[in-house]
Amino acid sequence: MHELQPHALVDNRLDLPDVGDFVTPEQFQPAGGLKDANGKPVVWEACQTFSGSWGYYRDEHTWKSVDLLIRMLSDGVSKGGNLLLNVGPTARGLFDARAIERLEGMGAWMQLHSRSIYGCVAAPEHFVTPTDCRYTYNPTTNRLYLHIFAWPFRDIYCPGLAEHVDYAQFLHDGSEVHFGEVSEASWSGMAGNASQTPIAIQVPIIRPDVAVPVIEIFLK
Repeated sequence: MHELQPHALVDNRLDLPDVGDFVTPEQFQPAGGLKDANGKPVVWEACQTFSGSWGYYRDEHTWKSVDLLIRMLSDGVSKGGNLLLNVGPTARGLFDARAIERLEGMGAWMQLHSRSIYGCVAAPEHFVTPTDCRYTYNPTTNRLYLHIFAWPFRDIYCPGLAEHVDYAQFLHDGSEVHFGEVSEASWSGMAGNASQTPIAIQVPIIRPDVAVPVIEIFLK
C-alpha cells in the first residue's frame, strides 16, 4: 500500500510487526498522549461507541450522555488524539432516537465550540492543566482553550500562564472573562513552583448553560 500510495495511512490493527501509521485504542480513554518506544508522540484516535454495542441493539441501556461524549472528545484532543465515534443504524436503516438525541446535542455544542476542537492539538507542556479541566491548543492562531469539566467557585488557577495571556472569553457567547496574576507569596502558599506562576481566571458563580463550558485564551 505504501509503495502504491505513500500518503495512505494504515492503522495498527493489522497485527503485523512495524506496520501501522496510527494507533487506535478501543473503548477506553488513554491516560495521556500515546508515544512510541522512543518516547515520540504517535498519531492516534480513540474508537468509541454511543452505547456498549458497536451495532444497533434494542435492549442496550448503557448509553453515554451528551456531556460524557463531549468530555471524551475534549479529553482526546487535549492529548493529541482524535475521536472515532460509531453509530449503528436499525434494521430499517434509521438511527435510533437515542443516537439522534446525542448527535444533535454534540452538534449544538460544536456549533458554538468548534474552534476548541478543529485544528487543535495538545497544549505546550509548560502550560499545566488546572484541576478538573482540559487544554486544547491551536498552533496556527496561538490560542489556548480551557475546557471546564467541574465548575469551580470563582477562580480557576492556571499555572504557567502569567505574562502570557492577552485576552480571554467564553466561546459560547463571546463574553469577556477577567483574569489576574496570582502573587508569588500566594502561589508559594499553594505549594506552587515559581517558574509556573499562574493566573487566576475569574468565572461567574452561575455555570453557563452548555454541556462543557470553554474559555478561549488569546496568548501573547
